[in-house]
Amino acid sequence: MPTPQIDRERPIAGTQVFGLRESHQGLRINRLCHSLTQAANREAYRQDEGAYLSRFGLTEEETRLVLARDFNGLLQAGGNIFFLIKLASVTGLPLYRMGAQMRGESYEAFLATREQAGAT
Repeated sequence: MPTPQIDRERPIAGTQVFGLRESHQGLRINRLCHSLTQAANREAYRQDEGAYLSRFGLTEEETRLVLARDFNGLLQAGGNIFFLIKLASVTGLPLYRMGAQMRGESYEAFLATREQAGAT
């Protein structure tokens, strides 16, 4: 039996569904992030972030979110978490620092939660 689709009228508290609608909405952001899988593109990004961002036709708001490293905002704008991890890495924000920022916690407080039983 196929798995039932998520009912968008009854969201699970504290979660965000990433589906076709979000994928389409975040296409420019996700193309930008995906491009960073190539070393030459990562170097170009580091050399001139503004010029690199201009290649992807981002809206003013999307550009602001990228420059602010606002990962919650980028998720809301349709960014795919797996692509956003690449952006975080290229901009010097390792995974756990990204997680702390997204939870509104200090890095140290976030790390403490990783040491609790059952933390993944």
